[in-house]
Amino acid sequence: MYLKSIALFNYKNFSEIDFEFDSKINCFVGKNGVGKTNVLDAIYHLAYGKSYFNPLAVQNIKHGEEFFVIDGTFEIKSRNEQVVCSLKKNQKKILRRNGKLYEKFSDHIGLIPLVIISPADRDLIVEGSEARRKFIDTVISQSDPGYLQELIQYQKVLQQRNALLKYFALNHTFENDTLSIYNEQLHRLGHQIYEKRKTFLETFIPIFNQHHHAITDSQEAVQLVYESQLHDRLMLELFEENLSKDRILYYTSCGIHKDDLSFEIDGFPIKKFGSQGQQKSFLIALKLAQFEFIKKQCGEKPLLLFDDIFDKLDEYRVGKIVAMVNNDEFGQLFISDTHPERTESIVKLTHQSYKIFNL
Repeated sequence: MYLKSIALFNYKNFSEIDFEFDSKINCFVGKNGVGKTNVLDAIYHLAYGKSYFNPLAVQNIKHGEEFFVIDGTFEIKSRNEQVVCSLKKNQKKILRRNGKLYEKFSDHIGLIPLVIISPADRDLIVEGSEARRKFIDTVISQSDPGYLQELIQYQKVLQQRNALLKYFALNHTFENDTLSIYNEQLHRLGHQIYEKRKTFLETFIPIFNQHHHAITDSQEAVQLVYESQLHDRLMLELFEENLSKDRILYYTSCGIHKDDLSFEIDGFPIKKFGSQGQQKSFLIALKLAQFEFIKKQCGEKPLLLFDDIFDKLDEYRVGKIVAMVNNDEFGQLFISDTHPERTESIVKLTHQSYKIFNL
C-alpha cells in the first residue's frame, strides 16, 4: 500500500498544489512556515478524516476562502483507491471513497493505516489523560472497527447519563430506575472497551520496551502502566459508590472515560523526572511500537510520517531509524525537514528510492 498522489485546494496555506510521490521515501524541505507540516497533515486527513494538529475543521480552510478539498490516490492491494475529504464553511465535512460518500467516518478508519511522529506528540506527556486515551483508542480502532463503534456508543450513553444527572439537579427530582437504564448500558459497553484496552496493552507494552531499548541502547527502566478503575471494580459498583458525588457534580465521575496510561522512568513520571532527550526517545519508541502493532494487525506496512524529526534526534538515533529503513521494516515514508542537505544525506544512506520536494 502507498500514496501515489495528492492534490490540495485551499488547504491551510496552499491555494492549489499537487504532488506525485515515490513509493518509498518522500521529503518536504524548506524554511519554517512554508507548509511542510501541512502536507503531512493533509495525508493524515485522508487516513483519519480529520487533522492531527487542529481539531477545529473550519480552521483548516485557507484564510479568505470558503472550502478546502484534499484529493488522494492510493494503491491498495494492487487497486487504485481515490479518497477525497472536503469541507465548506457552515456545512458538514464530506469524505468519499471512489466517489461514494461515507455515511459514517468511522467506516473509513483502518482502510489507510498510518502513523505520524511529530513534535506535537509531546502532548501525550504534558497533557491530561484524554490525550493518552485517544492514543490507545486510535491504535486499537485501526484494526478493530467494532471497538470504534463501542466507543461512539459509550460516549453517546455517557452524555445522556450526564444530561439526566443535570436534569435531576435542576428540577430537584431523582428517578433511580431511569438512571439504572444508563448504568446498565455503560456497564456493558465499559467492560467490553476495558477488556480490549487491557488485551491491547498486554501485547503493545513488550513491543514498546523492545523499541525503546533499540533506539536508546541504554539501561533506563521505562514503563507504560495502564490505570483503570475497572482493575478491581465493576462499573455498576462504581456507579453505586459515586452516586452522591455524581449528583453534586452533574456528571459521571467514574468509568473507562477516566482510564489513563502512565508514562514512567525508573518508577517516576517521565513528565517530571525525564530529561528532554529521554522524553523524545520515549515518544519515538511509543510511535514505532504503534507502527509495528498496526502492521501486524493489518498485514500492511502503515504510511509513516516523520514531522521535523531529524531536528530532534542525535546522530545515533537517526542511524537507528536509517537501519530500520534499510531492513525494509517500513513501507512508504514522508519526511519534513528544514535542512535540504541534511535530509538528502540521510535518505541516501538508506539506499532506497526517494523524492525531495522543495517548498
